[in-house]
Amino acid sequence: MVINRSGASDRLSSLDERSGEIFRRIVESYLENGEPLGSRSLSRLLPMSLSPASVRNVMSDLEDLGLIYSPHISAGRLPTQIGLRFFVDAFMQVGDLSAEDRASIDRHVRRSDHGQPVESLLTEASQMLSGMSRGAGLVITAKSDPILKHVEFMRLAPTKALAVLVGEHDQVENRIIELPSGITSSQLTEAANFLNAHLAGQTLHEARGQLQKVKETVRLELDALSQDLVERGLAIWSGGDSDDKPTQLIVRGRANLLEGLAGADDVDRLRMLFDDLEKKDSLIEILNLAESGPGVRIFIGSENKLFSLSGSSLIVAPYKDSDEKIVGAVGVIGPTRLNYSRIVPMVDYTAQLMSRLSRG
Repeated sequence: MVINRSGASDRLSSLDERSGEIFRRIVESYLENGEPLGSRSLSRLLPMSLSPASVRNVMSDLEDLGLIYSPHISAGRLPTQIGLRFFVDAFMQVGDLSAEDRASIDRHVRRSDHGQPVESLLTEASQMLSGMSRGAGLVITAKSDPILKHVEFMRLAPTKALAVLVGEHDQVENRIIELPSGITSSQLTEAANFLNAHLAGQTLHEARGQLQKVKETVRLELDALSQDLVERGLAIWSGGDSDDKPTQLIVRGRANLLEGLAGADDVDRLRMLFDDLEKKDSLIEILNLAESGPGVRIFIGSENKLFSLSGSSLIVAPYKDSDEKIVGAVGVIGPTRLNYSRIVPMVDYTAQLMSRLSRG
């Protein structure tokens, strides 16, 4: 497993054995229960004999390094975001995925039959990561280009219609499209009939190309308004004139992120995160994060602009197709108290599994 870590040598060189042990205990206690760890409790946990006063002196040095802080007077200490990053880079040991976790992932994310839509696999992956991590499971992928089975237009308003696209595996996509001025219900029916007769059995990309070849047929069988409708519908469904497939985001387990929130400020930060995830730019940002280095990437709090306000952490890894091209990413979003050592191999294995499935 490859984990992309930031450099931590400067801070590590400034810690002796007891300082490193005290720092490690403070972080591990925070990751386990979220509570500050005090000097008296620490002195009882340490393998070496140190008085509470000596522990407090070490804590003061760690605070000067920016690794820990006191949430309020006379409290124990918690790690800062810098401290968490330092812990992940210098102290965290990532082992192999447990046999139980591996079996659970294999059970939830597998193509039971070759006809199963990719979207359902991705939803399973996202749901599985959420359940196993107690965070929100995240999957980003290039949206698949389904083979058309049936097309129908349903009028919503004089100049708007709902285009219902049914794929060969009965997956359904609904899109609201603008109608040409003056379109009639019979012309809507004619347009749908034409698509079903001439373009069924093809992907949307293929259908657009085929449409260019049968324009003469379009002119003979449909009047100008219906022709306009056909072209508008296909253009919208296939992402406009771009040859790039649209990007799809699947997030499951958002309710997990609500657990343990202390107050309105936490809820507001979480709302900011959800709002960001709905934006196209955020999808591109997460893919860029996954592509910016080999293996699993770990981002804590404000280390990237996507989570600068929400204070959430992201563990993400890319997956590839048969041409070794990155086609998506899987990951977990959660509070900074994520169980990093367990979730990192989980995300890594899921990304490997998605790569194998993407290769057919």
